[in-house]
This record gives sequence, C-alpha cells and structure tokens, in this order.
Amino acid sequence: MADDVRSWFLARLPKTWFAGPPEVTSDSEEILVIGDLPDVELAAGTAPEAREAARVARIDRYREETREERVKIAREAERRFRRKVAWGARCGGETRVFTTLSLPVMTRLRMPERSVLDTLVAGGVARSRSDALAWCVRLVGMHQGEWLQDLREALVKVDEARSKGPLN
Repeated sequence: MADDVRSWFLARLPKTWFAGPPEVTSDSEEILVIGDLPDVELAAGTAPEAREAARVARIDRYREETREERVKIAREAERRFRRKVAWGARCGGETRVFTTLSLPVMTRLRMPERSVLDTLVAGGVARSRSDALAWCVRLVGMHQGEWLQDLREALVKVDEARSKGPLN
C-alpha cells in the first residue's frame, strides 16, 4: 500500500514543484509529502543566519504559491487513501512541515517510567508528561535511526512471508 501511495503522488504532483522526486511516507492515519526546493543563490560569505532566512523565505513562497493546488491534490488523496495529507518542503538544510497530524496515544507507564517524564517536566525540557514522552520518542528516533530502519525492513520481509503463507 505504501508503494501505491508513493506512486500515486509521484504521478500526480507537478514536476515543476520540486528539484527531484518528493519523499512520500505514510502510516495508517497520515501521508506526508516533503519535496526539495532548489537552494538559494547568495553571495559568498553570506552569514549563516541570512542564508537560513532566505531558505525559509523560499519555503514560505512555495507554500503560498502552491496552496490551492496542494489542497486539491490532498482532497483527492484523502478520498482515495482515507488518510489525511501533510505537506512540507526542504531547502538546503531547512525543512518545514506545513500541516501535520498530532494524535493522542494512550500508554500505561509504571512509576519509574513516569518519574523519567516528571524529571523532564521539572527540568524544563518539556511542558507536560505528553511533551516529555514525545521528546523521548524523537530522541530514540534520532539516535536509533539505523536500527529502526533495519527493523522496518525486517517487518517488510515478515509481511511478504505472511502473504505467501497457507492462510492466503
């Protein structure tokens, strides 16, 4: 199904929007489309802050100029795939996601786990236990990215094996 979603977007999006094929990822609730914009051309020696501001401005311009068409494409995709569509753009080292879902997730934590979250809140790292838990998940994603990718690849192989099994 992920390949269907990706293929649909690659065929549907205007070729002029991005410098190459967009990154299309999805889960059971959301589809995220992020494309690379051409980097800004600035004079040599431009301050890093000015370069960052120019890149953000390019992303903002793309967002405004494509809004109507992106909404139209998102509505088509939402009807077809029954998931919300989020958009983003990348320019140089700057990435901005325009619209994305933030879903509540129910979890049960024992006292030592709650203590970790409470310490993050007390230390000012997070505003709430919910923010602290999201921070922990992001941290694991940043530091265990390769391991998580290996796990995802293994899950694809498990799905392939199941589809060839006797129950199909």
